[in-house]
Amino acid sequence: MSADVDPTDEGLAVTPPKTWATGAPAVAHALKYALGQTSPRRTALTLLNINQAKGFDCPGCAWPEPGPKQRHKNEYCENGAKHIADEATTRRVTRDFFRQHPVSELAAKSDYWLNQQGRLTEPMVKRPGADHYEPIGWDEAFDLLATELRGLASPDEALFYTSGRLNNEAAFLLQLFVRAFGTNNLPDCSNMCHESSGTALNETLGIGKGSVSLQDIYDADLIFVVGQNPGTNHPRMLSALEETKRNGGRVIAVNPLPEAGLLRFKHPQKARGVIGRGTQIADRFLQIRPGGDLALFQGLNRLLLEAEDAAPGTVLDHDFIASDTTGFEDFAEQARKVSWDDILDVTGLTREEIERVHEMVLASKKVIVCWAMGLTQHKHGVPTIREVVNFLLLRGNIGRPGAGVCPVRGHSNVQGDRTMGIWEKMPQSFLDALEREFGFTPPKKHGVDSVDAIRAMRDGRATFFLGVAGNFVRATPDSDVTERAMRNCRLTAHISTKLNRSHTVCGDTALILPTLGRSDRDIQNGVEQFITVEDSMSEVHASRGRLAPASEHLLSEVAIIGRLARRTLGDSPDIPWEDFERDYGLIRDRISRVVPGFEDFNARVARPGGFRLPNPVNEGVYHTPSGKAVFTRNDFEAPEVPEGHLLLQTLRSHDQWNTIPYAMDDRYRGIHNARRVVLVNPADLAALGLADRDEVDLVSVWRDGIERRAPAFRVIPYPTTPGSAAAYYPETNVLVPLDSVADLSNTPTSKSVVVCLEPAGA
Repeated sequence: MSADVDPTDEGLAVTPPKTWATGAPAVAHALKYALGQTSPRRTALTLLNINQAKGFDCPGCAWPEPGPKQRHKNEYCENGAKHIADEATTRRVTRDFFRQHPVSELAAKSDYWLNQQGRLTEPMVKRPGADHYEPIGWDEAFDLLATELRGLASPDEALFYTSGRLNNEAAFLLQLFVRAFGTNNLPDCSNMCHESSGTALNETLGIGKGSVSLQDIYDADLIFVVGQNPGTNHPRMLSALEETKRNGGRVIAVNPLPEAGLLRFKHPQKARGVIGRGTQIADRFLQIRPGGDLALFQGLNRLLLEAEDAAPGTVLDHDFIASDTTGFEDFAEQARKVSWDDILDVTGLTREEIERVHEMVLASKKVIVCWAMGLTQHKHGVPTIREVVNFLLLRGNIGRPGAGVCPVRGHSNVQGDRTMGIWEKMPQSFLDALEREFGFTPPKKHGVDSVDAIRAMRDGRATFFLGVAGNFVRATPDSDVTERAMRNCRLTAHISTKLNRSHTVCGDTALILPTLGRSDRDIQNGVEQFITVEDSMSEVHASRGRLAPASEHLLSEVAIIGRLARRTLGDSPDIPWEDFERDYGLIRDRISRVVPGFEDFNARVARPGGFRLPNPVNEGVYHTPSGKAVFTRNDFEAPEVPEGHLLLQTLRSHDQWNTIPYAMDDRYRGIHNARRVVLVNPADLAALGLADRDEVDLVSVWRDGIERRAPAFRVIPYPTTPGSAAAYYPETNVLVPLDSVADLSNTPTSKSVVVCLEPAGA
């Protein structure tokens, strides 16, 4: 489809959902997309360098690569290939483009159309009262930003949002600048996805990260894949799970929708995946109701306690519980009280299904639980993950090979950004280390997260917004509220590689600051630089761009942040911003003295494959108040859905990366040429008096009485869990109330939105 054509949903076609993923079709689709973006030579150059030890890290997800000697020369997946082709595109957005297209026109374009226009090429500004962006020099742009920042009544009136695409070096500089400026307002994309994971894991294990390695995945006896669709969101995970299966391990998939990749995987780099039947990944599929995962793990934990009662000393790991944990008796008392009627009602599963899984658990000595947004984006997301930890602690499946917790991150460096200090409430120990290294006192008052940032802009408490990568207005909930909040700002600015909707939702003054992509060569002071990233399993490695930059006017993220800091702060405090821009190794030297685990950073990351950060849990060390892992009591919770309503979960299509659709298809689910569709169980459609392809409005039901409506969706019969529905974001983010958040983590509840389906236009 031409980049000049904005697609509609009028060509909707539906085919049966796929029962397997990847194989030769994935290769063909990836190549077709890549060759539609750039030349065969440039395509080959990107694909041969992506995820290689001397190449660049794929921006598509945070799944780790095998060791340098074990990884394939084509160490990428279909969506990774599409994502890097999207960045390596030869399409360009120039000043002529902005002259031809006013902001009001761009605001009416689809996310797909905006992304397809190509790479941004020079800084642009929309001045107060104007409807067009116009060129601006870098120096003037930095002056505009610095003048606005220095004119604020308080540093807390400024917000600095970060997407997980940012590299470690730039992330460290950003948080250094922001804290030297005087605020901790560092909201990031993790607030909206895995904040529930970090909250639960910090409370129970003392560290907000997963504990497993890729080798642990290979060696596990049993892996739970819960609330997750690897076939679309991180397809290389499927090759790791295939290795688990070939080593004798088993996999249990828990999800409201059947996902093709977890049914059967055809490895495109293996003969069995091209000409054979591939590998069945899930030994069992539990089609759970959205939000029922807490009840499922409470049921499993009750069964484990009862099995121990029946055969004392044979089920639970009493030595581990005694030496490494606290709170067991309190947890066990509560766990025995959860009723089976409640468990079965909330999960939608049968007791037989749960007991069969329990038998698989009893037969396994090494168990891993992997999860993603299907667990975190519920009101009770934190208790759910705490219950997962309870489940693993009972049999000692924490801190030993082949076992542990595995939150699977979606952004390539979202975990690294947090490690570098991109968090609105970093611990005092980190702030103290910054003070020792740089000679200023960072602010102690916690900043705002992403949801509270929207509230601050809405209420006039924040008037300056800088987004570093990402697409804030489309990644966040309650779209209408978010956009009004952004337009309430005096100045909005975005450091970006490509055009997105956030550039069309402007403050009085708006800036677009174009930056290098992950695949672009970064030359500073005549010397090629490299950056580093941290994956989901705490592996830190180098990334070196190989392509000529999209424009001579682009600056690296390090350069943009350093120059803005210098222009805003002057010489106070005395931080060598110019030196950092010339030599990223100097940044890594400072990181090595501030961030635990990064000692001798430059030397260690120079080794092929980099290094793994230590995880104290794997050494039997827990940074909790008790010094032990914590069993928790988690009250029984589940979403309440009135009669005649459905519980909606937002999700990605297959041809999508976060808020960016590459195409209008979701071929694994059988949806083609459309995105405004809602997937509903046929029995629910019949009960609601709806038929295939009926056009409906999705209306969110929330206690504030405000109507949130997503109009003109086509109903598609689909094997969702009865009582639930699914539709794509960002189109349905408008339905997620700003105040509907997870307890403790403040994460939007995008996987449990109560909706009714009304005839379109009624």
